[in-house]
Amino acid sequence: MLDHDAARPARHRGSTRCCTGRSRSTPGRKRSSILLETQFAVERATLEAHMRSDNAALAAAIAREHDDGPAVAAAVDRAHRTMGALQKATLAHVFAMRRLLHPDQTAAFDRLVVRALTPAS
Repeated sequence: MLDHDAARPARHRGSTRCCTGRSRSTPGRKRSSILLETQFAVERATLEAHMRSDNAALAAAIAREHDDGPAVAAAVDRAHRTMGALQKATLAHVFAMRRLLHPDQTAAFDRLVVRALTPAS
């Protein structure tokens, strides 16, 4: 799963410094970046709250069934759907941020994303 923190070349988001070593942000791109960050923060917080709720439901199902019964399986499925939704939202955000970059910055950005998704060896 894409770790939404590790895959944030976006920690450098207010500018495009992450990809070139210097800022190439225009005021319009900076505003767009801030808007994307704000929207994603809300979506991420909502999905993380759902994940906490899903985990609580899973814990309750385990306490009731004491085994891998139907309620546990259903709770696991709900948790997986929420995790998948968070990963999809994170990727949508990463690609939206990528679209704000200058064409000569995308290769460096892509390398950062790939590195975040690749286990350290």
